[in-house]
Amino acid sequence: MKKYLSPLIVGFGAGVLSIVPVAKSFGCCLIIPVAAFIALLLDQKANNNYSKLEIKQGVIFGLLTGIYAALFGTIFDFFITFITKNNDIVATYSELQKVITQFPISDELKDNVMSMLGGVVESIRTTGISLVYTFSVLVNNLILNSIFGMLGGIIGVQILNSRNQKMIP
Repeated sequence: MKKYLSPLIVGFGAGVLSIVPVAKSFGCCLIIPVAAFIALLLDQKANNNYSKLEIKQGVIFGLLTGIYAALFGTIFDFFITFITKNNDIVATYSELQKVITQFPISDELKDNVMSMLGGVVESIRTTGISLVYTFSVLVNNLILNSIFGMLGGIIGVQILNSRNQKMIP
């Protein structure tokens, strides 16, 4: 476990940043890849090992960083939603209704979507908990953060290898 401590620590930080209102907009495309890079950098510094990194290590660190960020971000989002009984879905519900009615799909499907979305919003407003919402956020975060974490890990390996090569006389 000690070998993969840096993805856990950085994933926690990325999870926290992923629920901050302005920063969450940059979550998947900026915060997660940078977090994967920082996890690799911290691992090198902690082990004082600046040898050439393999792409495999970047992918593993990126994947773990993304998974940890997804888990922590979803947990924090769950608790904030539970406490405040409000989130982005509740705040934008009326706009979502307008957008869904304009989709070129059958009326029956629109009604089903609106019914499910209405149930989620009502559940959040009354109890602060919606398992459908929490599950969908978790799945979304796991997929996106894992992909962008692996990309960040691969890019991080390239950057660190080129930097470490310049440091060697």
